Amino acid sequence: MLNHIGPPTAKVRLAITLALAIILPLATACHIVHKPVEVEKLLTPLSQADTPQLVRVVNNVASGHSIHGKVDIQFEDTSFATSGIAEKYRTADGSITLQRPASVYLVVQGPLAIGDVAQMTSDGQHFRIAVLKGDEKYRRFVRGTNSAVYAKLDVDGNSNPTRTSPKKDKPTSEAKAVNALSNLRPQHLTDALMVRPIDTHAQGVMYVQSEFFQSEKDPKPDSNKRVVRAYYLLEELQTTGDGTGRLLRRFWFDRVGGIRLARLETFDEKGGLVTDITYGELKKFGAAGEILLPGQIGITRPQDHYKITLTYQSPETVNLDHDYPPDAFVLSNKWDLPEVDLDAEKRTTPPKN
Repeated sequence: MLNHIGPPTAKVRLAITLALAIILPLATACHIVHKPVEVEKLLTPLSQADTPQLVRVVNNVASGHSIHGKVDIQFEDTSFATSGIAEKYRTADGSITLQRPASVYLVVQGPLAIGDVAQMTSDGQHFRIAVLKGDEKYRRFVRGTNSAVYAKLDVDGNSNPTRTSPKKDKPTSEAKAVNALSNLRPQHLTDALMVRPIDTHAQGVMYVQSEFFQSEKDPKPDSNKRVVRAYYLLEELQTTGDGTGRLLRRFWFDRVGGIRLARLETFDEKGGLVTDITYGELKKFGAAGEILLPGQIGITRPQDHYKITLTYQSPETVNLDHDYPPDAFVLSNKWDLPEVDLDAEKRTTPPKN
């Protein structure tokens, strides 16, 4: 007589489940393949710092009163950055003089036989730009106010070009280079090269420190790998009475083998990125090497669609902390160039409907 076997009880089902949970991993263990996977290496050693130390690093860079030296100038037009294209112009020689709080005199030089290509100054409130080379119609003397916002000048020297204008021929590389110089604002250089010190006692301003890790190209020559670099971020926030605030500046500090100011971002009232500044490795400046400063500074202006990189040719020959008179930063139109007064044009431009 056959015995009737009914459905398994709950205890039996639990026993079967536990048995399978133990047996299956053991049965498949011999089939597991351990394959090494290459990951991005974290650069070490990492240095530690608190907020007061980071503040001192910034203020050490911002301690100089004035600086004058020879530089290499590389300009890039990033108007086509959305399509992954930037137009880079030939590196030019130049000289730059800066003095706190916000004065600058920049000379862009061509080959010896050509002479100066452009000169530009800012006294902290107004700027002047003299474009000296190129076709006659591209040479001009541009005046403006630092705090104002202007339309971009076109290659023929007119601002606010209309869509109804007749179609122009594609501008030459010379015209585009001149146009780039005409739209460069010298006060952007003072903001980057003469970093404003941090005042932790300023009313309504607070500083917040955090840690950040970023994937970057391996700095080793001929390496196609990527690495991870550690940073400290120090954010400068302006507080308001309603419990909110806005970001003014963000400082990046490279932590590999020391603490170094590597990057500075500035933001507008709406939180939009205005300037993105990168700082190269520190060099000894002056005949006695008495001060350490970045040997290369890259300035990107996303809203103005350009990037300019300045590299000091010989940091040891740079003059430091001289006192220049105010009129040293006022450029006059001694070449009798056609003048473009951006403030006057802005006043006469009819309002948009």
